[in-house]
Amino acid sequence: MSATAINFQEKFSRFSEHWSPKVIAAMNDYQFKLVRLRGEFVWHQHADTDEVFIVIEGEMTLRFRDRDVLLRAGELYVVPKGVEHQPVAADECKVMLVEPKGVVNTGDAGGALTAQNDVWI
Repeated sequence: MSATAINFQEKFSRFSEHWSPKVIAAMNDYQFKLVRLRGEFVWHQHADTDEVFIVIEGEMTLRFRDRDVLLRAGELYVVPKGVEHQPVAADECKVMLVEPKGVVNTGDAGGALTAQNDVWI
């Protein structure tokens, strides 16, 4: 158990790259990850798990094939497993992801935006 609280802004100050989630805490088999978003991510889905997006700062859109969901600071959205989605942020957006350990950020799509997994800051 940590002796101090985790400060999101302090953790965000440790990295500047986009689309590269960093683990800040774990609970059972789940990880809490911070990520900076800017631009368009790849369309993808996670066949075996839901994915939680919590906007810390800024705003983003989760695109789905049939609709868009706008998320602002202080809002959360759960993408159900197996649902194809595309995160998009016109300006930089700071987000916390909650997902099981080992989930690949690009899901089934792979490609150049696939980040190294299990990177702690």
